[in-house]
Amino acid sequence: MAETKSLITELPKILEKGKKEVERTLDNLSKRNRITLQTNELVLPTKAKGGLYSFMGQSVKDDVNNELLSRLIYGDNILAMQALLEGDPHTDMPSMRGKIDLIYIDPPFDSKADYRTMIHLPSTEIEAMPTVIEQHAYSDTWKDGTVSYLEMIIPRLILMRELLSEQGSIYVHIDWHVGHYVKIIMDEIFGKENFVNEIIWKRCDSHNDSNRYGVIHDVILFYQKTNSRIWNEYADTSPLPESTIKNWYNNECVVEEDTINKLGKFIPKGSIRYYNKADITGAGANPKDRMFKGVMPPSGRHWEYSEEYMLKLDQENRIHYSRSGKPYEKRFLDESKGLPPQTIWIDVPMIRGLNRNNPNSEWIDYDTQKPEALIKRMILMSSNENSIVADFFAGSGTTGAVAEKLNRKWIMADLGKPACMIMRKRLIDQDAKPFYYQSIGDYQKEQFEKSSFKTIGDLSHVVISLYGALPFPLREGIPNNLGYIKATKTLVFVDSPSKMTGYNTLRKAQELRAGFMGGWQKVVVLGWNFVTDIGKILENIKDDKLEVLVIPPDLLDQLKTKARYEKLIKTGKIKFSSLQYLTIKPIKINQENETDIIEVELDNYILLSPDALPLDKNNKEKLESVMGEDPLALIEYWSIDPDYDGETFRSKWQDYRQNTENNNYKLAVVKKAKLEVPKINKKRKICVKAVDVFGFESIAVQEII
Repeated sequence: MAETKSLITELPKILEKGKKEVERTLDNLSKRNRITLQTNELVLPTKAKGGLYSFMGQSVKDDVNNELLSRLIYGDNILAMQALLEGDPHTDMPSMRGKIDLIYIDPPFDSKADYRTMIHLPSTEIEAMPTVIEQHAYSDTWKDGTVSYLEMIIPRLILMRELLSEQGSIYVHIDWHVGHYVKIIMDEIFGKENFVNEIIWKRCDSHNDSNRYGVIHDVILFYQKTNSRIWNEYADTSPLPESTIKNWYNNECVVEEDTINKLGKFIPKGSIRYYNKADITGAGANPKDRMFKGVMPPSGRHWEYSEEYMLKLDQENRIHYSRSGKPYEKRFLDESKGLPPQTIWIDVPMIRGLNRNNPNSEWIDYDTQKPEALIKRMILMSSNENSIVADFFAGSGTTGAVAEKLNRKWIMADLGKPACMIMRKRLIDQDAKPFYYQSIGDYQKEQFEKSSFKTIGDLSHVVISLYGALPFPLREGIPNNLGYIKATKTLVFVDSPSKMTGYNTLRKAQELRAGFMGGWQKVVVLGWNFVTDIGKILENIKDDKLEVLVIPPDLLDQLKTKARYEKLIKTGKIKFSSLQYLTIKPIKINQENETDIIEVELDNYILLSPDALPLDKNNKEKLESVMGEDPLALIEYWSIDPDYDGETFRSKWQDYRQNTENNNYKLAVVKKAKLEVPKINKKRKICVKAVDVFGFESIAVQEII
């Protein structure tokens, strides 16, 4: 049996590996193929509440004055941070390098966590496993135990330091599995001199752990980027303990004249003020000290204040003299700002156990959800209003939700689609300001560039083989992305991961079917990314000899290693699914003098094949039943842009499951919406977007003259 290597010995190698990875990343930022963020939606929170929605008096195409908006990002956080560092001048998205004042992260602790999602539908419940992308991310994080975890976190922490402003701070929330190792690497990345505190959060009162003391706390490591960090010492205080008041503020004096204390409170003449006696000397003698009121500091000590300031205190009756004449500063109880947070937080309980039906509960049914009071304390202490606060393992979105309430901008990223949908709904529920919902642009392209494939042709041949077809031999004049199924005279066309499959690709496929090597009975197009109106394009083409299928978005993750590829070939466990798409009924519009009344109604939703979804056999059968009975029940949320420009979708109105303000049924969305918008003197293009319970997006567009 091979000897297990010491983690202490391996740690320098792990750190060096992470640093080199980040160096390559930063070197590539300005290159042509840089990573960008693709804006899926500009969310202008207006949720369905019943009746007619009037948008008169405001521009439907409002860009919220081009101000810097908060962002919710779906995708791998290391890619998201690269895109944030680079910025995108083509979309007016500035670089975030040195712009973020506070980062809080709560990365996953161990590989035993259960990331399955329970989807509650009107007639049944479906348990969905994580996507393969998520499964690989979580398993890669812990495949070699703590070593893998540190290899994951190190480059991310280095990028976070690049994003922090000079007055910025970072809080890393961890538990006993890796806490001490993370402390060591953070000392290396941020500098040991920039370590501020180790915070102990008592998250529960008791916990049964066999054969050891119950673990009831987590650790939060607090670092600054520089000693210029934002620090609002009294932003989140608690009342002074009664014992402190009794034992310390046990001196009293009578107010001789009406006065205003340091907190601006009026203190009338004759009142009794309680105070403690604060020593105004410090350790170490100062030969320049002078006698004050006939008294010198005790031997080996010095006056902490200047003579001028001490005279000022004396004039304000803020000096208490002992029997020996030694001066003390009077610190009044009525001027106490309370007790600033200390390093042990016992006053913020976890929230998982709260009553889910309690309307005042924060609980949103997310297992690792953190209490708002926990995040609020860090945001208040280490950021100012209009600061940018970020969380790159955002989960349930508590960081953004609290930052929004405290008038901070926020950036949140998560790899889980369910998490992103939960965050989006949570922010709309609290009437957040407009924000962007973004994803990693050309995700498959980025994965391809990190893969072992040298050319698109190499990848296409693998995809063709996994589909069950034969690739054509590499010869001059034969495209390297074509394959065939001889028995059925079917041509297979694989599009590039760096392209959006749309009308031009489908026309080319039709032409190849008709003329390539004498013609074929059918052509199958396998695509990675699709234009948003692909469903409309297919509807207009109406070609039953053309089939369009989706390459699994996580395929490149599955092909990361030779062993994974060989396993795929051997098992054949890969599904190419049909496109999902939304249909809406013909939009009704009532044109009046200055307004248009628009009526939109959902018609049908065609979902991907259940075989392509992360479901076991039992849950696939449940899903098929729902698809047959009520496919619109699978809509998680839908939204409307009544003046779509063909580029940025502006979610002007939305309804979503669990929104009970429109009706009392929280497991389904409403099917109709009526909007009043300003009249425009041109065709109105109306776009409807739907996202299903698995996170797949579809749009339907109609033009109204």
